[in-house]
Amino acid sequence: MTVLAACATLALAGCGTTSEQTGGSAEAGKPEKCGADGKYTIGMSQANRGEPYRVRMDDDVQKAGSKVPQFKVELADAQKDSARQAEQVQTFITQKVNLIIVSPNEAAPLTDIVKKAYNARIPVIVLDRKTTTEDYNQWIGADNIKIGEAAGKYFAEKLLPQGGEILEIRGLSSSTPAGERGDGFRKGAGDKIKIVAQADAEWERDIAVTKATELLRSHPNIKHVYAHNDPMAEGVYKAAEQLGRKDIVVTGIDGLPIDAGGIKAVEAGRLAATFVYPTAGKEAIETAKKILVDCQSVAKQQLLQTELVSKENAQQVYTRLNAG
Repeated sequence: MTVLAACATLALAGCGTTSEQTGGSAEAGKPEKCGADGKYTIGMSQANRGEPYRVRMDDDVQKAGSKVPQFKVELADAQKDSARQAEQVQTFITQKVNLIIVSPNEAAPLTDIVKKAYNARIPVIVLDRKTTTEDYNQWIGADNIKIGEAAGKYFAEKLLPQGGEILEIRGLSSSTPAGERGDGFRKGAGDKIKIVAQADAEWERDIAVTKATELLRSHPNIKHVYAHNDPMAEGVYKAAEQLGRKDIVVTGIDGLPIDAGGIKAVEAGRLAATFVYPTAGKEAIETAKKILVDCQSVAKQQLLQTELVSKENAQQVYTRLNAG
């Protein structure tokens, strides 16, 4: 199967929701009140606003929330601090908000407080990164293992069909996407692609510049780099530029925000490819509306579409997403 066919299959498989709610007490996650005649406060805790992708996620939540007359959305920035994020969720619990949206900085440190809110009958929607249990109403995101696998296939089939050595710039190691995007890549790339060195750049461009500079100096013969998101991929490009390495080929993941993210970087030639990872902001508000306004139960998981963006289709994808 070609990488394009694999990505098309991934996009189709990513539609809709799967698996009904399980676990917790009978009342866990059920709102104290619901209905179209109510007014509801939604508290959202974002892992950080240092990543352009997460700024776009917040914007999508706010934009979608503003279209629901019953909703008021309050945003909080955890600034990459899991303890701060747990405190933010606790504040939302104390304030007795009607629903909480959280995109965890790390999985384990946020698990207990998310469970506490869920058991206190405050519905919880988890975006992108997961917690270690399913004590929430719904997780929304794309399949990071399959995205990583598609990235690995892209390397194996398009960039290094004869095999070769590459470097890997990973996200925050204690966050679930880092492990999943790394594991998926190894599966998709197969035995011919050898990752000879890797570094954790915490999802951020500036850290990636430093880490990539070190790796490229230590491995001067390696020309290909897999980065777990677009800001880090841009950091690799910047490091290579500073080192005079015009031969470096780098891929990323996310694609967003539309006007300043990976899609435009691919179109400009800084990245060889990226994979669109939807923010889930619009979908989070849709789920919140089902729970609070429509008094409906929701599936435990909602998988979103992703797709490969290369030089060949970057303008087409940009135009379609910008129109949406």
